[in-house]
Amino acid sequence: MEVNLLSYTKNPQKIIYASARQCYSKFSAYSIYSKKDKLPSSKLKKFIAELVKRGHLSPLEHVSFTFAASGISRICTHQLVRHRIASYSQQSQRYVGMDDFDFVLPDSIKKDPRAKKEFLEAVSYLKNKYQKIRGILEESSGLDKEKINQDLRFLLPQACGTKIVISMNARQLLHFFAERLCLRAQWEVRGLAAKMLSFSRKVLPEIFDGAGPKCKKLNFCPESALDCPLYPNKK
Repeated sequence: MEVNLLSYTKNPQKIIYASARQCYSKFSAYSIYSKKDKLPSSKLKKFIAELVKRGHLSPLEHVSFTFAASGISRICTHQLVRHRIASYSQQSQRYVGMDDFDFVLPDSIKKDPRAKKEFLEAVSYLKNKYQKIRGILEESSGLDKEKINQDLRFLLPQACGTKIVISMNARQLLHFFAERLCLRAQWEVRGLAAKMLSFSRKVLPEIFDGAGPKCKKLNFCPESALDCPLYPNKK
């Protein structure tokens, strides 16, 4: 899995500050933002940390982050796109041929020689059939490459590797981390969330230093897990 931060909102602390102050000021956010340089960086950080502590999170929505992720499976992205307050651009299996597709091999299977052998044989079988069916359709159907690809997708496994661009605002990122860093979350999407959080903390530690699974803020496991090593369940 590879995750990179492509971009984030310029002057994020000052954008958040002006947005929050707008709620309580007779002056425009533009006027507040124009005078931003008069406020020391340490005070800005303290102000934003207090916003998060109080739960006044709407100003965070004006700051967004854009990530590029690759080497993850379609299983992972199916979970990712359930977070709907976000933007996604994903590699197409219609426009990009998958004749020799990459795939994700889970550790539990990788560590067991017999399971790994069966898994790799299954992937090899699917690749072989994908290529054979392509040859048949190219010879007999008269369809162009794009239309052949769009039907061949039905044969691809969920382990198939993919690439995706993800944009989320800072408030939604907090929610994403709260849900997907839970130890009960699936391991792959949890790994993706951890890498995204690492980048986010470097940009805005005053927001993301306290980010993590929701139990961290609640001090109990809302999933009612009996085996959570971090916090007891609510009962």
